[in-house]
Amino acid sequence: MPSSLYIGLMSGTSLDGIDVALVDFNNGAELVAHGHRRLPEALTDILLALSQSDAPVSLEQVGQLETLLGGAFAEAVTDFCAEHRLAPESIRAIGSHGQTLRHDPKGEIPYTLQFGDANIIAERTGITTVADFRRRDVAAGGQGAPLVPAFHAALFGQSGRERAVVNIGGIANITLLPADGGITGFDCGPGNGLMDAWCRRHWNIAFDANGDKAALGLPDDELLERLLLDPWLQLPPPKSTGRDYFQLGWLDYHLQGLHLTPESVLCTLNSFTARTIADAIQLSGSAWESVFVCGGGVHNALLMRNLQALLPCPVQSTAALGVDPDYVEAMAFAWLAKQCLEGGPGNVVGVTGAAGPRILGAVYQA
Repeated sequence: MPSSLYIGLMSGTSLDGIDVALVDFNNGAELVAHGHRRLPEALTDILLALSQSDAPVSLEQVGQLETLLGGAFAEAVTDFCAEHRLAPESIRAIGSHGQTLRHDPKGEIPYTLQFGDANIIAERTGITTVADFRRRDVAAGGQGAPLVPAFHAALFGQSGRERAVVNIGGIANITLLPADGGITGFDCGPGNGLMDAWCRRHWNIAFDANGDKAALGLPDDELLERLLLDPWLQLPPPKSTGRDYFQLGWLDYHLQGLHLTPESVLCTLNSFTARTIADAIQLSGSAWESVFVCGGGVHNALLMRNLQALLPCPVQSTAALGVDPDYVEAMAFAWLAKQCLEGGPGNVVGVTGAAGPRILGAVYQA
């Protein structure tokens, strides 16, 4: 009988590194072990530069990034397996999301690009690898994102309970799980991405720990109003976005004519992220009993307070449901790998807008 153990890899738009989750699907989805590996600083710098929509990208850079990221993902898995004394043959498969560099599923020529050569992962780890999850959904007319709502439903959905799940990474997305068992979800805004980029520009730090720097400033009403009027935010779902849209150039445009301290801009960005999430949840029209948060944003205390102040129901970490908030996304891609190998759909049509359910991912045999 095939192993029920899968490894999920996630390197998100926050660019904070690679999350590794070992998941046992023998009875539900149990997070058996987890780890985190930072990307090499030089590689992070390249990814940050190329994530801007106007950054020129050469074919040479594309090829090198595929190889470098594939190697980084492979090394993260081999080190993880060594640490936990896991033999490659004990793992059914790796689900690797890859690193998103561009995402434009509704452009004149729709596409989405995730880097990290799965051939290298399979070759160096000796474990069958499933990757390239998003492009089949885009080929079927969908957004290719978010893909986590189906897993959120499997993990957190409960009959008779009205729950919302928010993943706050570089981009924020929500999953709405009504009491009748339905699933809806979509990207709702920039998450941590703009705040992180602002921190790198002004203080050379990767992120605002606990929201402490933002707390030194005051939110600016005019800037917040400008940001909230962005046309993308007015679009109805299904919708998705990326760092190539919500980037520093976008922010600089909205800052024109304003004279604010860096702390006040950061404070306003914190409020902006909270507002886009809260507005998206409340516009759904349901009376949600609980909102559960996962992703790096759960550790930003100011962001969590701002979100709670905007919503009438409790806002808490997915840890309250027994699931580590830092590894929900990595677990989701382990689940998507399982779905692929078992011939099950990985997308939710009402979320991505695809023409129908599709088996997502390409399989790279060990």
